[in-house]
Amino acid sequence: MKNPTFREIAAALEPARTVLVASHLRPDGDALGSTIAFALWLKSLGKEVTAWNEDGMLDKFRYLPEADLVSKPEGAGRKFDAFVALDTSVKNRLGTVLDAIEEPALFVNIDHHISNGRYGAVNYIDSSSPATGQIVFEFLKEIGAEITPAIAANLFAAISTDTGSFQYPSTTATTYRVGAELIEAGVNVGALSQAMYDSQPRRRLELLRHALNDAKFSEDGRVVSFSLTQDDVARLGVLPEDNEGIIDHLRSVDSVVAAVFFEELEGGKVRVSSRSKDPRVDVCKVCGVFGGGGHALASGARMAGPLKDAEEKFLKVLCDEVGRID
Repeated sequence: MKNPTFREIAAALEPARTVLVASHLRPDGDALGSTIAFALWLKSLGKEVTAWNEDGMLDKFRYLPEADLVSKPEGAGRKFDAFVALDTSVKNRLGTVLDAIEEPALFVNIDHHISNGRYGAVNYIDSSSPATGQIVFEFLKEIGAEITPAIAANLFAAISTDTGSFQYPSTTATTYRVGAELIEAGVNVGALSQAMYDSQPRRRLELLRHALNDAKFSEDGRVVSFSLTQDDVARLGVLPEDNEGIIDHLRSVDSVVAAVFFEELEGGKVRVSSRSKDPRVDVCKVCGVFGGGGHALASGARMAGPLKDAEEKFLKVLCDEVGRID
């Protein structure tokens, strides 16, 4: 389906006086950086802007300029002229944000996940883009908006965190050019990178220790997985935001093609995060079997527990997928 032009999206938002900007629950750097950058642009137009996320602003992303713009949803039945959802492939992943609002007159959906269901009235989905942050940059540049240092830093963080520091296969020459333009717009790369990658709480190191000790290899060492139970969470004192990126340490093993992280949630559900290093192993397809989605090389799902059953079911499908590349 053809996307609208960026100028058409800007024109659709132009009459709106009150705008809500939001992104998916359990947010990553792309979700929050894109949200703040888009909100700052809207505020520069004189609009009344609210930025929400079900989880609010996570402590690990407090380094983002204007981080206090993002808060948890408040009240119920709030009315907005327009709602912009960013980096959210499935509408219900907006979580409690949806419970707090009335249906807006305009619903804009901007994302880079191939599994996005185009649930908005206006949808801009570019699965070739490595990050929603890159789409937001291209949007702002196309319409001639000013890229302030604060907007630049948020978009640089969004792109850097979603490309593994400009390393993942989805990273292109365009991505590097966008990064260069953001640096020219005022990003302090050294300070921002230190905040993103060299300022982790000690409890995250304890979580990594747990992951390394718990790692289980299967399919001749090509699949690795680890699990985190509710008891582990209590023992280690970790927060949900500490989980991001742990799986990449296991994926770095040379024999590994796919890595999986199983997290036991309250209420008996199991959150699954999966990564692939081989384009022939589509973890989005595997997650799709269990109602999830994302990207071919990075996807997730939520499954019914108990944890051990979810592990067995998911690993059976994943190992079959890995076995097909022989």
